[in-house]
Amino acid sequence: MRKAKSNLTAYAYLSPALISIFVLTFLPVAYTVYISFTNYNMYHLDSYDLVGWKNYETLLNGTIKNVFFSVLGWTVGFALLSTVLSYAVGMGLAVLLNNPHMKESGIYRSLLIIPWALPATIAILSWQGLLNEQYGGINHLLETFGIEGVPWLTSVFWARAGIILVNVWLGFPYMLNVCMGGLQSISPTFYEVANVEGASKWYAFRRITLPLMFKVSIPLVVASFAANFNNFGNIYMITQGGPAKVNSQFAGSTDILASMVYKMTTWSNRYDLAATLSIFIFIIVGILTLVNLRLSGAFKE
Repeated sequence: MRKAKSNLTAYAYLSPALISIFVLTFLPVAYTVYISFTNYNMYHLDSYDLVGWKNYETLLNGTIKNVFFSVLGWTVGFALLSTVLSYAVGMGLAVLLNNPHMKESGIYRSLLIIPWALPATIAILSWQGLLNEQYGGINHLLETFGIEGVPWLTSVFWARAGIILVNVWLGFPYMLNVCMGGLQSISPTFYEVANVEGASKWYAFRRITLPLMFKVSIPLVVASFAANFNNFGNIYMITQGGPAKVNSQFAGSTDILASMVYKMTTWSNRYDLAATLSIFIFIIVGILTLVNLRLSGAFKE
């Protein structure tokens, strides 16, 4: 009796969180799954019907198959490059700043963390101005040195390069902090032994620092990849998915899956296809989350 009463008390305390999760998470997901099996769009807003797997067939083997796989490929590439470059820059700076003989390393760390400390929206809008082809600060600086301005927003290559540049600038401070923590947890004994054995700095980095850091940081890298996979804000605020693609009303050259869903919903009112695409994103991010939990040991007792 006392145990049952204790359980009821526990559920009473948990009920606000459980109700919130049910209303704000479970119901929207369930409704999205339902919409993905209907023809709910601008032509059937009042009377829509169940159409089975038709929307999934349209995405995978229908009229927008090429657009979907093109955007999926760019999304994976964007997330992968952003994550790897952010980690590489963060790791490199962390190794430099971890030098015990560098007395001013604290000052450098304070300066390098600024991109992370700034509100993301303000930082992204600032970069949008810097990348402007007519009056942007970057092109103005290049022209000062006699170099022709870069078409940051009208060339597919440079638009994608610019977005990755912004994402790396915003992301490397997080990786820097992660790597600094990992480096400081490595026992100096390993490096002392390597030094006695006559190992070079590069050899010690490859054989000691990198393997030990990889074990510590891989779950955070996977989480960062999942976040970049859905990084709607950077894409939309800088290029709005442009430059435009020929014969593609749903996605531009820099659109990722998340911004493609947004355009399908708000620009084209194709709620059926947008819901279907959301399910694919949900599955991909869910798998990444599961991998991350396994790597971080969350399932171990």
